Amino acid sequence: MTVKFRHFLKKNTKMVYCSIPKRYNLVMKVYHGSKRIIDKPIYQGSTKDNDYGPAFYLTKDIESAKEWANRNKTIGYINYYDIDDSNLNVLDLTDTSKYSVLNWLAVILKYRELPYNFKNSFAKRLKFIEENYYIDVTKYDVVIGFRADDAYFRFPLDFVVGNLTLEQLEYAFNLGELGIQYVLMSERAFHKIKFKKAELVDKKYIDKYYKNVFEATKRYDELDRDSEGTKIFDLMKEAK
Repeated sequence: MTVKFRHFLKKNTKMVYCSIPKRYNLVMKVYHGSKRIIDKPIYQGSTKDNDYGPAFYLTKDIESAKEWANRNKTIGYINYYDIDDSNLNVLDLTDTSKYSVLNWLAVILKYRELPYNFKNSFAKRLKFIEENYYIDVTKYDVVIGFRADDAYFRFPLDFVVGNLTLEQLEYAFNLGELGIQYVLMSERAFHKIKFKKAELVDKKYIDKYYKNVFEATKRYDELDRDSEGTKIFDLMKEAK
């Protein structure tokens, strides 16, 4: 399988081209798929090992939210919200003029639970990624970035191991069409969100999420592991 990639790196901005949507409008509708109605989101109510730590996770993509709500063979709810973030401090990791997939990678590797043996075996690489690309998301009211749930978490781990190039990592996350998460980090952000309504999701969305995961994983496994590109070893050598 041959895949063409378009990318560039800048030493100062650590930029990598990635074809993803531009930043959301300041006033927008956002959605949360769940097994229940959430009319009053709880500040830091999620588990601490989510992508960006304890926060409230939303999306602008209503289809993704519906698929998530019905992912375990049961019908869930789509929660509708309005938010005005015009006066909030927003970290938009999809802004390719400032950030790259490496910045996003550093954040999720810090918060997601990693296997003990993996952390020991690749400690130097993990430290390199954190020291060079990590951004402290706790300083922001809102974070915008990729979703990396359990089904797709092998992709960034493969990059750390050295089985995947940087360009392939970008491509892999576009395979699943995961969309972009809009994450409320601060109490200030929670004061800005307004619950509008909740609806049961149509049963046609049952298992649609896992069908997408299966297709994305199949295409991921077809990637040419011998293709040329930037691997983590190259980044570490360049930094010396």
